[in-house]
Amino acid sequence: MSLTTTTRGPGDPRRRRVLAGGAAALLAGGGAVLTGCSDDPGPRDGRASAEARLRARAGRGSTALLERYDATIGAHAGLAERLRPLRAEVARHAAALGVRPASASPSAPGSAAPSGPSASAPAGKSGPTVPRDEKAALAALADAERRTADTHTAALASAPPELARLLASVAASGAAHAYLLGGVA
Repeated sequence: MSLTTTTRGPGDPRRRRVLAGGAAALLAGGGAVLTGCSDDPGPRDGRASAEARLRARAGRGSTALLERYDATIGAHAGLAERLRPLRAEVARHAAALGVRPASASPSAPGSAAPSGPSASAPAGKSGPTVPRDEKAALAALADAERRTADTHTAALASAPPELARLLASVAASGAAHAYLLGGVA
């Protein structure tokens, strides 16, 4: 017993027309579904804003580290030559994260004279406290580099791929800086 008939009447549709019409209907319906999904900006906006918050948080960490470099260079003019290349790298990290630090260049050597057991930022500016002893100042800077690198590393789990690669690179650089600062004495 055959499921198809071989006889067609003059008004009966041909098989190709039926299949073409069904395919067109499916495509039109699928297009509506796809259009409905692509017009919903909610999830993408949510991901973009989460990435922006993560990038801003990482940028603030790099900016705080940059301020610590500036304060250390200002408090210990003898370390300026050693710290300037590392500071320049931290400034590039902040820029790569989309942050433009307020301080574009390190404090002039000797602009903040150490006084007492610790020297703070120049008068009129609030900033990180820098130990009076150069060795302790380097250790504090190395510790700040490690903390910042650890924060960037922890953020990798929630970062989208491109930002994760940037954070991993910045964290690796920070770990290298911490090592170099620990070895400088």
